[in-house]
Amino acid sequence: MQKERYFTSETIQNKSRELLTSVEQFRRRHPDIVFQPEKAALLVLDLQEYFFQESSHAFIPSASATLPGIAKLVAAFSDANYPVVVTRHINTPEDAGMMSKWWRDLIIPQTAYSHYIKQIKPPKPIPINKTNYDAFHHTALENTLYKQKIEQVVICGVMTHLCCETTARSAFMRGFEVFFTVDGTATYNEELHRASLLTLSHGFAIPVLIEELLTVMEANEA
Repeated sequence: MQKERYFTSETIQNKSRELLTSVEQFRRRHPDIVFQPEKAALLVLDLQEYFFQESSHAFIPSASATLPGIAKLVAAFSDANYPVVVTRHINTPEDAGMMSKWWRDLIIPQTAYSHYIKQIKPPKPIPINKTNYDAFHHTALENTLYKQKIEQVVICGVMTHLCCETTARSAFMRGFEVFFTVDGTATYNEELHRASLLTLSHGFAIPVLIEELLTVMEANEA
């Protein structure tokens, strides 16, 4: 798998706008699905050292460029006392299933790489440990959201085409309106990122920029 740094701190703004423009035709089909922060939860997926350390084989070159935007989104949700769900992907040989067969590698809890990165620290996170791409699979996430009367989810984190996309699809199938951040997700290369945005925009989620969400949240506070 060829990796590339398609997002950098200098390019992420323009690149994410270009990516959003490429799927704008699908977003325009759903003018009735509007971001309502008071009904939303932020899902921050798998921001673990495994994906952020260059010495890791799963290092994502573009991921660090998304962190300032994610941090702003986490702060906005936290300040408004809206739910911030933080997932951590960990496996054991007993629960890995196809993950082990497919990747021949596990993120086990005993390794330093399994830990959450220090750059993003929600003050009151809702922690979810997951063993699969899908953050809803065999976790308490669905019940947690339902108990808080959540109707919308905002997705950010890694990887765009694996855990983020799978969780977005799963949320859609459970009746949630899904907002998928173009500049708050990252994966190994632009081709994979772009492909996820295309398929999700067509059938599962509203693609958005973080600044769009923040603008709505700021307006609600005024």
